[in-house]
Amino acid sequence: MAAVAEHCPGLRKLSVGSCTFSYAGVDAVVQRCPMLVELSIKRLRGLPDSSSMVESIIGATSLFTMDNKVPGIVEIHLEKLHVSDRGLAALSLCDREILHLVKTPKCTDDGLAAVAKRCPLLRKIHIDGWKTNRIGDEGLIVVARKYPNLQELALIGVNPTARSMGLIASDCPKLERLAPCSSETFGDPEIICIASKCMALRKLCIKGCPVSDQGIVSLAEGCPKLVKVKVKKCHGVTSRCADWLMQCRDGMLAVNLDVTGSAEHQESIGENGVLENNEHLIGHVGAGCLLPSRSYSRSLPWKSPDQICGARDSMKRSEE
Repeated sequence: MAAVAEHCPGLRKLSVGSCTFSYAGVDAVVQRCPMLVELSIKRLRGLPDSSSMVESIIGATSLFTMDNKVPGIVEIHLEKLHVSDRGLAALSLCDREILHLVKTPKCTDDGLAAVAKRCPLLRKIHIDGWKTNRIGDEGLIVVARKYPNLQELALIGVNPTARSMGLIASDCPKLERLAPCSSETFGDPEIICIASKCMALRKLCIKGCPVSDQGIVSLAEGCPKLVKVKVKKCHGVTSRCADWLMQCRDGMLAVNLDVTGSAEHQESIGENGVLENNEHLIGHVGAGCLLPSRSYSRSLPWKSPDQICGARDSMKRSEE
């Protein structure tokens, strides 16, 4: 890496993976290649803590994403690195807009909170918790309070509850895309929170979560701008509910259901536009937002799809 840095001062893009060089190699490139604008480093081996390397990269003021043309790093993607909270705190030295934390087992709620408190421009956050349970409600609550302009949130192997999801839904009014995956706690109360408060949400992808028909039903009268719902490997959701949801939204919602390994398997596409002027919330929608912690009961007031759809039709007739 030192040789590359010495002989390639005009280097603009560098991508490396599964290598054995240390911080010194990264630092050499950062310091000796002033034209460098794009740097991708994946799966470095044998590094006990990558925080020092992150701090070195942060010092490279020439780095920026090609699309935005903004000086300073605006997109950070850390994958399979032993970056600690100290490294995440170092990220707050630049105004980033996009943050990916993928299988970084040393990162905790404290590190995410440190980033949230110092980076007001962040609009996209992707976290793969790798089932370490070190990032959860506490970090996400800080995110909710600090990022009113958050547009996209993907949580893989992270276990949020209605406590943090309720704040995300109410305090991030510009949230358009949400993707909870492989979560043990994102269930019906959490999706009901989203349905009752996420007025700007357009796309929702749920994979491998304990969601049932009861949670999906809440989307019938919530999220008025929702145009696409994808549910995968959520065995409590049936094709009947998915079909009903699409019909109840007047065919203006694309619903994709894929329950692998179950008798229930349905894929239906019906994306023709956006459902407008339909912000009435019915029955139990929003009830789960008041529940304080994981110890809550998940037994919620239930209304069948037929009951809710009938109530919705009655309201339409009274409005006419």
